[in-house]
Amino acid sequence: MSKFKFVDTGIKDLYIIEPNVFGDNRGYFMETYNKQDFLQAGLTMEFVQDNESKSSKGVLRGLHFQTQHTQGKLVRVTSGEVFDVAVDLRKGSPTYGQWKGVLLTEENKKQFYVPEGFAHGFLVVSDEAVFNYKCTDFYAPEFEGGVMWNDPDIGVEWPLEGINDIILSDKDEKHKSFKELDLPFKY
Repeated sequence: MSKFKFVDTGIKDLYIIEPNVFGDNRGYFMETYNKQDFLQAGLTMEFVQDNESKSSKGVLRGLHFQTQHTQGKLVRVTSGEVFDVAVDLRKGSPTYGQWKGVLLTEENKKQFYVPEGFAHGFLVVSDEAVFNYKCTDFYAPEFEGGVMWNDPDIGVEWPLEGINDIILSDKDEKHKSFKELDLPFKY
């Protein structure tokens, strides 16, 4: 029996993953990744790098991708809450340009698998959040790119209630629009 529930998002290869959590008066235990269970679900990725970031409320990181050394990411929150988003950038995909978002919290313990060929980003909606992700390839800054977080052609519905200011990096402020992108990703 799998230790995970793999939830279909309606976008091929993009999954919300709900681990089984075993709790008692001492706390809880859960597996966050198990190669056998993922293989049984058809997820054949190999992870090579783990990352962690800490951000405050209103920080928006994204929407990022790498044009070479593309990265699939298994993401989760260990403290706080974020609204996590993936955008399908695979030309020829029936869901090209569509997005899916999920609230990831330390309480719900959900994970989000964002495959290669997607833009990825998140908005911190709690006072602060610690965000963890496993990657299928190494970070290659010379191949990084992004799309505007508020691009009207994508239309991500960010949960902005209670957020006074969106805090972006200098890089994220300069991302191109979806229409301006010429990407190598194929379906």
